[in-house]
Amino acid sequence: MQPSLPRNFFYAAILRRLSHCAMGVALACCALYAVAQPAPIDISAVESRVVPSALPAGWQHGAFMEIFVRAYKDGNGDGVGDLKGVTQSLDYLKDLGIKGIWLMPITTNADGDHGYATTDFRNIDPAYGTLADFDELIAQAHARGIGVIMDYVINHSAAAHPMFVSAKTGPTSPFYDWFVWEKTAPTGWDIWGKNPWTQTEQGAYFGTFGPHMPDFNFKNPAVLAYHQSSLRFWLNRGLDGYRLDAVPHLVETNAKDWNDQPESRKITSDLRGLITAYPQRYVVCEATANPQTYAAPDLCGSAFAFGLEKHLGQAARGDKKSIQAVADYFKTAPHSMATFASNHDIFAGLRLWDQVKGDAAQYKLAAASYLLLPGTPFIYYGEEIGMAGLKQTKDVDGDLPIRAPMSWTADTQGAGFTTGTPFRAIAPNVKQQNAAAEVASPTSIHAFYKRMLKLRNTYPSLASGSYVAPFVQRQVFGFQRSLGAETSLVLINYAKQSARVRVPSLPAHARLSNTDGRRIAPVQVNAQGQAHVTLPAQSVQVFAVFLPSKP
Repeated sequence: MQPSLPRNFFYAAILRRLSHCAMGVALACCALYAVAQPAPIDISAVESRVVPSALPAGWQHGAFMEIFVRAYKDGNGDGVGDLKGVTQSLDYLKDLGIKGIWLMPITTNADGDHGYATTDFRNIDPAYGTLADFDELIAQAHARGIGVIMDYVINHSAAAHPMFVSAKTGPTSPFYDWFVWEKTAPTGWDIWGKNPWTQTEQGAYFGTFGPHMPDFNFKNPAVLAYHQSSLRFWLNRGLDGYRLDAVPHLVETNAKDWNDQPESRKITSDLRGLITAYPQRYVVCEATANPQTYAAPDLCGSAFAFGLEKHLGQAARGDKKSIQAVADYFKTAPHSMATFASNHDIFAGLRLWDQVKGDAAQYKLAAASYLLLPGTPFIYYGEEIGMAGLKQTKDVDGDLPIRAPMSWTADTQGAGFTTGTPFRAIAPNVKQQNAAAEVASPTSIHAFYKRMLKLRNTYPSLASGSYVAPFVQRQVFGFQRSLGAETSLVLINYAKQSARVRVPSLPAHARLSNTDGRRIAPVQVNAQGQAHVTLPAQSVQVFAVFLPSKP
């Protein structure tokens, strides 16, 4: 039987404390002690309740918006983003062409910001709203054909989690073995320049990401069973999948073999199987060391394409080595990779606006590169309007500069994000780069993203087709994508001057027709399967490839 942490666990402790209280102050002592205790945590078993998906088949091949809820839209004026704010923004996302939303951690947490220090895996953080708000968001997103996945922080909890608070009392705690302990801190460990072990009076505990987030002990079957039930808890409410956080760190063998162990892969595979047993659910993993391995269908099924993002910005600036690297990536990488140009972690780079130093032409080239390549693209909130990051200061450092409130309007006080005082400074380019201005301009970054997503949503070959005949000529990158009888040709000229290129490996005598409605004469393919196309400087052209008519 699994140990539990019900109300009785705390009431027993209160009664023991009452024995030391004088009768005259018993009630007061009880009340004070009860206030000091963490809220009871639900660790009961949750069985699957599978219902048909409300989304169209293949929804997960569309583009996702990564949303940091705290920074997206404040629905109640307290200066902090919330789930109601996300719900209010769904029409904006639908109009842009978004098919999925990734919510960064929304569960109750101890950090009060990023949310990765979880204190309750089955409840919504009060700053973000309630379970009813979550249910309403799911219902409204589904009504618009948008799927919702959420971060699940499976590797660790917060040190303030009631389970770990109990575990720190010593080996007699029913939760002591739910975490990784040694009598004394082992030596020789080094994870990103730090010792992951923290010594206490009751032993040393392990925390990959620091003492404030102790690792769960996945060698204890009860731990895995608890997380499996917690995953089902949200899936049963209609959630469309998960981004599984830090899965290569679930099991550490020793000071040398602490990353990406076979046991971690096995657990990840089993979790993916649990989630995808629900119809049309999607799973993507954070696995920085070996992302392509984790994208295998029998492991996680999808993983973020770490490493590619650095080349996207450099290619947009005309770097020939990075252009070639972008062209080569999907020659070997699974087409289920999750692509992105920037995200919530500073180790993946600055916001795209800062990568290209505000050059809108280069910005659009980087966007086209990952929105039209194979993979599932993830757009970091604000990226579709050219939001800049905050300046690094003593108080705004680390990841915080890339997690500013969304720039909805040109208002320098609240940016349309809140009617109150925003929890963090507004983006420095809010006056020029904001959603209201961008939506109104036909030549804006937002308009370009919308155009690219319309292509992806219109042509199945661009959403989930093969990757055929990629080539690089000087600073031009081209490739074909095919699905069934449909073939699309993508040409990107990263150069600051026009270029005439020879497109190889096309069907003989085919016809290339422009796809975005502009009046460009069709291009004819010769008998050798080649076509010559002139591309304007820093431009993107997408053609539909039509086979010659049969005589």
